[in-house]
Amino acid sequence: MMREVLWLLLIAVSACQGRSADIPYDGDQALRWVRHQVAAGARVPNTPAHRSIGDWLERELRQRADSVEVQTFTHVAATGDTLRLRNLIARFRPEQASRVLYISHWDSRPFADRDPLPANRTRPVPGADDGASSTAMLLGVADQLKRTPPAVGVDLLFVDGEDYGDFDSDTDVLLGAKHFAANLPRGYQPLFAVLWDMVGDSDQVFLREQHSREAAPEVVDRVWRAARSLGLRRQFPERDTGYITDDHLPLIRAGIRAINVIDIDYPYWHTTADTPDKISAQSLANVGRLALALLR
Repeated sequence: MMREVLWLLLIAVSACQGRSADIPYDGDQALRWVRHQVAAGARVPNTPAHRSIGDWLERELRQRADSVEVQTFTHVAATGDTLRLRNLIARFRPEQASRVLYISHWDSRPFADRDPLPANRTRPVPGADDGASSTAMLLGVADQLKRTPPAVGVDLLFVDGEDYGDFDSDTDVLLGAKHFAANLPRGYQPLFAVLWDMVGDSDQVFLREQHSREAAPEVVDRVWRAARSLGLRRQFPERDTGYITDDHLPLIRAGIRAINVIDIDYPYWHTTADTPDKISAQSLANVGRLALALLR
């Protein structure tokens, strides 16, 4: 019964989907926002660049959203360092009980552990695709939601501390998503949630992630179906990938029907070459229009 109710809600939300040409989205502006984030420096917690971009993102969201909530928190890392972190939650139509949640992480990794040059592996990752692309894309979504309010409530969650530590041991990673999941508003249950990650590659291909398929298969189907309706069949093929540890997992464990839309086949992942020249305005527009189509 609960799944039938969810399906009816999803159908109601998607009833007015249109072609990509009907959905305005400025990919060039989103690319400029990617460049702005990277130009400030690596967004590693406790650094000036991290504080600067966090302040910038909060200002930009306050100009667009109906309300913005800032979750500030600290985390003591395995190194003994106390990380000063913040999540940003931009809310559109906060009075609406029916809501959709979109997520991006806005921090970047402190060390390029996958860089082909050993000398670079202690350097920070610029994070053009890994963090900046999805953050810029959702800022463009916020632009459009300010111009045309959505039919349902929308929350844009920008989480911090995703990429700080060791994913293999689950040490000092997904920190913002874990904090959000542990501090959900009473009764908070969005219709569905989509984590957008590494979305700007000029040769983007998104495969269906396994945690997502197991936790919320109807949401995965809905996103891939919407992508096909927008002419993005090549970017969203009917193929699967394995289990990926990412910010959707704490939300799934908290009972939220969350999926991960990630282009994991990115050769510059966790290297010093993750720079804006690898990012395409068209790719940003593809996912931006898809994110908006899912709300129409």
